[in-house]
Amino acid sequence: MAPQLTLQAPLELPPDQVPAYLETLWSQGLKGSTGAATFSLVVWEPSWLQQQLVRTGRLDGPISGLLSEELLEAARSAVTDCGLPPSTAPSAPELAWALGQQEGHHSAPDLRGQFVDRAISAHRPRRLITLAPTLTADTPLETLVAAYCPLPEERGSGEDACGDVVVLRGGMGAIQQGLAILQPLIEPDLPCWVWWNGSLDESPEVLEALATPPRRLVLDSSIGSPRRCLDQLVERIATGQAVNDLNWLRLRSWRESLAMVFDPPSRQGALQHVVQLDIDVEGHHPVKGLLLAAWIADRLGWHLETSYQLPTNGDGEGIGAEFQRGDGESVQFRLMPVPVGLAKTHPGALVGLRLICAPHGQAPLCVILCSESGGCMRLEAGGVASMELAEEVVPMPNESEEMELARLLGGGHDTTNPLLAAAAPLAAKLLPE
Repeated sequence: MAPQLTLQAPLELPPDQVPAYLETLWSQGLKGSTGAATFSLVVWEPSWLQQQLVRTGRLDGPISGLLSEELLEAARSAVTDCGLPPSTAPSAPELAWALGQQEGHHSAPDLRGQFVDRAISAHRPRRLITLAPTLTADTPLETLVAAYCPLPEERGSGEDACGDVVVLRGGMGAIQQGLAILQPLIEPDLPCWVWWNGSLDESPEVLEALATPPRRLVLDSSIGSPRRCLDQLVERIATGQAVNDLNWLRLRSWRESLAMVFDPPSRQGALQHVVQLDIDVEGHHPVKGLLLAAWIADRLGWHLETSYQLPTNGDGEGIGAEFQRGDGESVQFRLMPVPVGLAKTHPGALVGLRLICAPHGQAPLCVILCSESGGCMRLEAGGVASMELAEEVVPMPNESEEMELARLLGGGHDTTNPLLAAAAPLAAKLLPE
């Protein structure tokens, strides 16, 4: 957390006393402060993977809720030990589930909600509320409260920037009962963000209770079953709720790289003559690849005709589709899962993209984008040697979820990104039933 002066150390209180305690704390003018007029941030922070890695003795504590390099290294080792495919991402829910089947009784201090990433604390939330469910289902509800202020030299322009932290920790049943105290804790006159930092498959009733409009929802469509992830995106966007998808934000460098390839005037016209789009992803979570394909199709005005499953040479299935361009010509789309030796942090990371254009009276153009972690040998096959070839390596920013969230907090974003709003429904249609 950013340098700060703690005005009141973490204090454990009975849950029903928390709202009144905080109201009294600030109404009495804590050290002359009335609290920052910024926003509230509610975080669902199950951290099942970190809890299981600690319980099985693969990782030392404390439990922070952050995806550190040490945690990712331990998770990748566990993928092999659990007999999961090498392409399993360390943050994939199936890894936490597999670890849950193993013996272990190690424990560590649980600092979720008290261990705030500097990138988030720099925006000085007025109130940070963390819901921290525990592995032990019958753990009673504990509520912790702390107040803080940045050090004077960190405040800037002398403005009031003090805030408080509330942690609700316990078994799932206890957490659900504790939801009743949330509403009086959320300032009605300030924006409220809800960060669902877990799988979209779990606890739908809790998600429904937390992410009520007009609260702004941040989720990750790479964590959870593909159908559930896309349906959640589409349904909430359709209601007009402000939705931000961290999985979509990770596509930024791919969208920018593809746009730069077509910046030269000699290539711009080729975009109107695309005949084939191929995308390779790690493992069997296609959502990120579908979002990228949907963005391309939407920007170029393609109409989806049909989508279907494709057989692969290995395990699992790919996805095929046919689009119709504005001039009536067809575009073939294929998304294929590919094996990798070292999976990236999140499921379904992009490995490569190939776009083939066939302008009338010109040589075909083949554009290939590759991630840094692997080549695109599969995409370089299939007769592309006879085409004009434009090949680029996409820079992969190594930014944490907390950094991406901080960017959202800093930018406001009280509406859904219009590009995401257009791409998500089309991506959902691309996923075969």
